[in-house]
Amino acid sequence: MNEPIKKQILSLLFTLLPMAASAADVVEEKNIGMELARDLASEAVLACRAQGYHVSAVVVDRHAIVRAALREDLAARFTLEIARRKANMTVMAWLDSGDFRKRRGDIRPDLNQIDGLIVMEGGVKIVAGGYNIGAIGVSGAPGGDKDAACARKALEKLSERIEFAIE
Repeated sequence: MNEPIKKQILSLLFTLLPMAASAADVVEEKNIGMELARDLASEAVLACRAQGYHVSAVVVDRHAIVRAALREDLAARFTLEIARRKANMTVMAWLDSGDFRKRRGDIRPDLNQIDGLIVMEGGVKIVAGGYNIGAIGVSGAPGGDKDAACARKALEKLSERIEFAIE
């Protein structure tokens, strides 16, 4: 390669490198807001209550940080922790926790040993505009399938808000 072309390529690389390095200096992300998280937790608890189940619902953001937690009056206190761990599992896998449980039974015992995770059905991801913005975990119904159904009812009820949450 001749010298002038080498100099042009190097000049171009040195021009682009600072831009590439600064691209990660500011991160913009899509995440669930407090009001939507609160309303999803409430709707999930109410959906289960309508069926006679006393549950807790926890909504976490895309980083598994709790945004809303709600325990129905007669739900066992442990349901809050289990719901949070189901939601965290969903964020970790970006699959509904029941789907992950079915697909990865091979590592289930290991993951259940990690603080903050539990591989049980009842965690459902929250997607807006193609972005994973959080997850909702429900616990306390007689079976994880019923927990997940309550979470899905909440998502369905607020689907229009979720759909338009991302511009």
